[in-house]
Amino acid sequence: MLAVAVAAAFVLVVAGNALAGIVKVRIQAGNLLVIGEGGFTPSALPRDVKAPITISGKGRIDTVDGEFPPILKTIEFEFDKNGGVETLGLPICTTAQLQATTVPAARKRCPGAIVGKGFGRAVVVFPEQSPIPVSSPITFFNGPKIKGDPSFIAHFYTTVPAPVAFVVPVRIETIHNGRYGYHVEAEIPKIAGGSGIPLSGSINVGRKWTYKGVKHSYIKAKCPDGRLQAIGRFGFKDGTLMKGSFINPCQPKG
Repeated sequence: MLAVAVAAAFVLVVAGNALAGIVKVRIQAGNLLVIGEGGFTPSALPRDVKAPITISGKGRIDTVDGEFPPILKTIEFEFDKNGGVETLGLPICTTAQLQATTVPAARKRCPGAIVGKGFGRAVVVFPEQSPIPVSSPITFFNGPKIKGDPSFIAHFYTTVPAPVAFVVPVRIETIHNGRYGYHVEAEIPKIAGGSGIPLSGSINVGRKWTYKGVKHSYIKAKCPDGRLQAIGRFGFKDGTLMKGSFINPCQPKG
């Protein structure tokens, strides 16, 4: 589902690309469009210390001529070192726990590990059949560390052409590349054996918890110089590669 794509555009970049106010993003390559918008609260952030934030976002894949877009296959982001994901004291959920689960069952199995929720829509196009709309709530769980880095797991469930749970682990890799301090990439799972086309999705992430008497937030960011930024790449089945740079203002305080 595009939930995973939206996760890339908004959730996968939560650790650095917190969008100040409501920011709209539009990337075009020929007939293909990727359109999104997102925001966070609070919009004013400390200069030197990362503070808790909550983000929300929505996005869609579209075309200029109104035809179905090609299938999104891969997503890759590098994002601002002035953000971060915190997981100290947060319960962990594993892919094994989420296999073959419906959305309610998955959320019941790992309630303490939930860091965000969303909703995704797609369309399944079989030869000589009318398009079949598909949708599912999405849940983002805190996952086990991968090579020392935090990870999250995206889970959603569809019933076309048969019931199946999708479980997508994603590593949030620490890098040292100038402005960018984190790298994330994900392969979008095939829907309906490759006949499903992700169309749109939305997310909200802002988990807060207390551990040993100290308050924590899954997403944090600071604003030392008035901006947060990221670079994103979107790969499609037809060979199209879309790349966008996102530079977003923030309000330093303190």
